[in-house]
Amino acid sequence: MDPCPFIRIVIGNLALRGLPFESSSKLFYCKIKLKGHPAQYSTIPLLFQESDQGIESKIDHAGFSFKKSEFEKLVQKKTSAAGLKIEIFSGKRENIGGKLLGCVVVQLDLKAVVESSSKGCVNIQNGWVGMGKGSHELHVNVRAEADPRFVFQFDGEPECSPQVFQVNGNLRQPVFSCKFGFRSSGERNLRSRSSLSEPNTRRGCFSTSFKVEKEQPIKERKGWSVTIHDLSGSPVAAASMVTPFVASSGTDRVSKSNPGAWLILRPGHGTWKPWGRLEAWREKGNQLGYRFELIPDGSIDTITLANSTMSTKKGGKFSIDIASGITPITSPNSSFDFSFASGSGSGSGSEPGLGSWAQLLYRGFVMSSTIEGDNGKCSKPVVEIGVQHVTCAEDAAAFVALAAAMDLSLDACRSFSQMLRKELRQPGQE
Repeated sequence: MDPCPFIRIVIGNLALRGLPFESSSKLFYCKIKLKGHPAQYSTIPLLFQESDQGIESKIDHAGFSFKKSEFEKLVQKKTSAAGLKIEIFSGKRENIGGKLLGCVVVQLDLKAVVESSSKGCVNIQNGWVGMGKGSHELHVNVRAEADPRFVFQFDGEPECSPQVFQVNGNLRQPVFSCKFGFRSSGERNLRSRSSLSEPNTRRGCFSTSFKVEKEQPIKERKGWSVTIHDLSGSPVAAASMVTPFVASSGTDRVSKSNPGAWLILRPGHGTWKPWGRLEAWREKGNQLGYRFELIPDGSIDTITLANSTMSTKKGGKFSIDIASGITPITSPNSSFDFSFASGSGSGSGSEPGLGSWAQLLYRGFVMSSTIEGDNGKCSKPVVEIGVQHVTCAEDAAAFVALAAAMDLSLDACRSFSQMLRKELRQPGQE
């Protein structure tokens, strides 16, 4: 089945000029807003020369994606244009509430975007724009480009072992089955049953498994696993809870200082090989915190691709979106800040220095999954995957396993005073 047509609005090549030389010691950043989407943030370089030299590196700072059908519905409304608003601030890196320097609004001709999307790319704005204050100017490139994605949907909650369908418009085709289960006590050490060696990563894929499993079982959730099978019944990906979700001392919640963790696994040479690691915990204010790291084959470093939060009540969208080969950073309410760290998502918190040269291999790495919160709705995750990194069914299955682990992490991080659904409870456990 063919991928679904998506359109992506990309904001790139940001730069400032017209500011006094003493401003060179300051940090400049912008808040990029498009109606119906979370705001995104990015730092902006300051230029002193009058030419465009220094902004020819084609850096993408932010991006907003739409299904092509969503764009077509917008065009059918009375207004065929929408405004992309860019607010520019100066301030310290630690202070996201800096001084407002000015604002630029770029009008998007939605009808022209839809008509030109089949051409692959259309430039909407490219050049210097006045910010409304003195001689300050912002250089910005805004373009629309085709962004095809494969779309998959679980036919039920992951713990109910549903089928997984590929979706394209009204067409639904079964491609995977999802098997939820529990590892027995003799299988808690994943290496003992799969011959996996422990990767030499920043935290180690199995870093805290042994210590926490000795704690009281009433305060931990452990042993969950999800295996993704293709239509022939062969396992093509898996998610295995390798670090139990344990309540912090004196509380009923999993804390950031001791998160639970999953390994996302792919088959290779007769055994399971680690592909990624997902950690999750509860933040204050009914927020779920999470971090996803890729484990490149044979590498000694992990690559942080997502580090964010979402509401445990409303749910949200788990998102990986590497818009450029330059290392991005997480900032509040979704960000692509290409200056000093790694991650992407819709929440605060980031860790400087986690990126590496290997990040360049993941240009265009795009994936998202819908997560239902505590709203009483049945969770049937919808997974969108950029076509750049899907060359076979096993590639897609790894993302599907990650989506299942993220969905189940919301349950694993529930307060231990709450009863889990029966599908998630082992005999003799809560």
